[in-house]
Amino acid sequence: MTTVTVSPKYQVVIPRAVREVMQIQPGQKMRVIQYGDHIMLIPVRPIREARGSLEGLELDVQREKEDRAI
Repeated sequence: MTTVTVSPKYQVVIPRAVREVMQIQPGQKMRVIQYGDHIMLIPVRPIREARGSLEGLELDVQREKEDRAI
C-alpha cells in the first residue's frame, strides 16, 4: 500500500504504478465517491471501451407469451 500526501490545495498525486495499471491519462475525469470513512476514485471511461464486454451473453432468451405474438 502506498501513502500519498494532500497538498495545501487539497490535491493528491496518484502513484505511477497505480496510474500505469489503471491506464489513467492526464486530463482524464475521475468519479469521487465517499463511502463511510473511505474515498474512492473511479476512472470515467468512454462507453466505447465497453464494446464487446458482454461477449458470450445469451441473446436467445424466451420472452413472455404476449411478446412472442408480435
